[in-house]
Amino acid sequence: MRPRSARDRRDPFDDVLRIAVLRGGGLGDLLFALPAVDALAAAYPEAEIVLLGTPMHRELLDGRPGSVSSVEVLPRARGVHSPDGGDDPRGIAEFLTRMRARRFDLACQLHGGGRYSNPFVAELHARHTVGTATDDALPLERVMPYEYYQHEVVRWLETVALAGAEPVTLEPRIIVADDERAAAEAHLERGTAGYVVIHPGASDPRRRWPAERFAEIAVRLAEEGMQVVVVGEGSDAHLADAIAGLASSSLVTSIGGRLSLGELAGLLARADLFVGNDSGPRHLAQAVGCPTASVFWVGNLINGGPLTRTHHRVRLAWTTRCPVCGIDATQVGWSAPRCEHDDSFVADVPVDAVWSDVSSLLDARPLRAVAATARRV
Repeated sequence: MRPRSARDRRDPFDDVLRIAVLRGGGLGDLLFALPAVDALAAAYPEAEIVLLGTPMHRELLDGRPGSVSSVEVLPRARGVHSPDGGDDPRGIAEFLTRMRARRFDLACQLHGGGRYSNPFVAELHARHTVGTATDDALPLERVMPYEYYQHEVVRWLETVALAGAEPVTLEPRIIVADDERAAAEAHLERGTAGYVVIHPGASDPRRRWPAERFAEIAVRLAEEGMQVVVVGEGSDAHLADAIAGLASSSLVTSIGGRLSLGELAGLLARADLFVGNDSGPRHLAQAVGCPTASVFWVGNLINGGPLTRTHHRVRLAWTTRCPVCGIDATQVGWSAPRCEHDDSFVADVPVDAVWSDVSSLLDARPLRAVAATARRV
């Protein structure tokens, strides 16, 4: 058999009716993969696309219009989905048996460098497999090299292109249901100058801008008659309460820990602006069409920042070494495990810089309204 040419490696596969997409991780991880899923849906319009994901992914996508047909929740498996750090061998075996019965024609690994995820995908026994691979990862049928510093959306688009799926979208899109928008109204007051959502959290504490800075932004917004709703889940909920307390304004309220993912999507779709760190809710805001003003560490911007600037602004922190021990933070992942310190890498971003982005995006609201009306016509 002759070796495949570069062109062959991008040709679509034949007779693909069932596709599995492996994507564990958090909310942002899922959203980064959605344009790749859209590309698969366009390339294989008759195929059922099954996302192998997390309970959070099912909560967001179950019953929602889009390219994902259904979500199968992953078992606890190291390097694939391990929220408590452990494996569930029996659960893994049962899951793989059930997935093999689906007889997937194509399995796409959209989950990291493949050290753990490629063997997992191989065990699905799909007819064809594509994915990324580090030097030490099990090769799949068609692979591309995994280099850490690449935008995640582009990475996964490049990956599914190995299966002949060309891009049709460059940004994730989430369709918000009418009942989710209606639920958001319960948290909004009438007669204000508009609505802004602040999310002060991030899964990595080093990505968190100080709460008192967000409180200052909230105070300035309230002084201009804007209602500010501060959100947060889990370990972020207390930050939402702290910001509302610091702002000390009737127009600044915390609903930390009180929203489902669908309700959060509805609130963000209703908002004039999102202000926050690099986080899952920031990426969700962008996906539902809400403008965003964000604080990013420079390394994270490369991998997960917004690709456009008309409706999405970022302020960068250029810190490259831990503020406590000085370890180089630009070397990531398996090559350089992080130190134990959680001090913020983005604390030096000034309030006035973020406020400049907030003001600019809010000033553009009439232009966005005109553009939205034109699209509906």
